[in-house]
Amino acid sequence: MPLIALVVAALAIGFEQLVQWKYGPLGIIAFVALTVGLKARNTAISGFGAVILVMLLAQSG
Repeated sequence: MPLIALVVAALAIGFEQLVQWKYGPLGIIAFVALTVGLKARNTAISGFGAVILVMLLAQSG
């Protein structure tokens, strides 16, 4: 069980670094808002993070 948690944490940190490298500080803010909103089951915060991430993805394409 601890090995699975370690792998998941490493993947999350890797994804966070990728988002920050590609989309800058706003990408990190959106990713954190999405993550916190999902963990807290708050649709407003998770929706805010998701919308910003989508806007950043649409802008770079």
